[in-house]
Amino acid sequence: MTGLDHLYDGTWKKLKGLKLGLLCNQASVDSSLRASKDIISSVLPGAIKVLFTPQHGYGAEEQDNMKETPHGYDTKLGVPLFSLYSETREPPQSALEPIDAIIVDLQDVGCRVYTFATTMLYCMKAASKYNKKIVILDRPNPLGGEIVEGSVLQRELFSFVGPYSIPMRHGLTIGEMALMFKDVFKLDCELEIITMLGWRREMLWEDTGLPWVMPSPNMPLPQTAYVYPGQVIWEGTNISEGRGTCRPFEVFGAPFLDLSAIKRHLPLDEIQGCRIMPFRFKPTFNKWQGKLCNGFFIYITEPSKYRPYRTSLLFLKAILTSGRDSFQWMRPPYEYVQHRRPIDVIIGDQNIVTYIEQGMDIPDIEKIWEKELMQYLEFRKKFFIY
Repeated sequence: MTGLDHLYDGTWKKLKGLKLGLLCNQASVDSSLRASKDIISSVLPGAIKVLFTPQHGYGAEEQDNMKETPHGYDTKLGVPLFSLYSETREPPQSALEPIDAIIVDLQDVGCRVYTFATTMLYCMKAASKYNKKIVILDRPNPLGGEIVEGSVLQRELFSFVGPYSIPMRHGLTIGEMALMFKDVFKLDCELEIITMLGWRREMLWEDTGLPWVMPSPNMPLPQTAYVYPGQVIWEGTNISEGRGTCRPFEVFGAPFLDLSAIKRHLPLDEIQGCRIMPFRFKPTFNKWQGKLCNGFFIYITEPSKYRPYRTSLLFLKAILTSGRDSFQWMRPPYEYVQHRRPIDVIIGDQNIVTYIEQGMDIPDIEKIWEKELMQYLEFRKKFFIY
């Protein structure tokens, strides 16, 4: 049972008498695909006074980064809808005045750069500032809660795609992240987590039995989430991350890639849990729109063994080693960061690309961040709910 299922099962009675705001989108549904706004309205009629939406809008209308969504009005509930990916990313005081509490019901994907956790943090900061309660309806981390990957985000690179020192694959539920944020940012807000029932840390999405509803337009399948913590790095390059195809992030490439040369430099013995297929595609929008791209399709065979971050860094090194005449790093801005390279903002440590460009092997680079990652593994335990 998700937090929403748990709420509907009777926990909603705790919220009687409160005027509510709800942060949600099209993936905020229960196990029967009923929308959270409809469920809460059915048990607490008239309680929802305002809706908030994260990046991409309530119905995932906007495809890409930094495509802001406008405010709106929910005609069914008769309440205003505030976009938290617009001229502001924190709820304004005017939106909070009619309510006592903000309910957060968002499906995170287990990766630091996915912005929903940051939007939750901004709601928590606003709640702290204006004396509002925060209620998190917890949901599964699709990647499970045991395995973490990547370097720990460096403080100088904190941004909307990484507000705190966590690795790329963080291994926390959104409720556990809320507990962590309250602690590390010393937020003075009443926080309640409506927990899941039956979720265990070793569970991947396929183990939950829950239906997958895409939380953003380029997250169509659980398999997309499995590859995303590595494949998101292509957003910092001129290589297509598969936007404009039916399998974004699983598919990636560019017209200039020499697949044979890349495969010669790709240490396949260091890649587990997937099969790699040469693949050609034409994106219908975004990078290389309408151009034939040479690339690869990552087919996950054993999600528990697959390491997305390592795999994508191995591909990056192979591409740079095989010939980089047409390869480029994207220029800023990226997710409201104006003066740093997007690849450094995404990876979270500007030294990593330097090490790769200098020819260091990825396992040797992993050893550099190993100590900090071990410290994070120990630190996060105090926020475990499950």
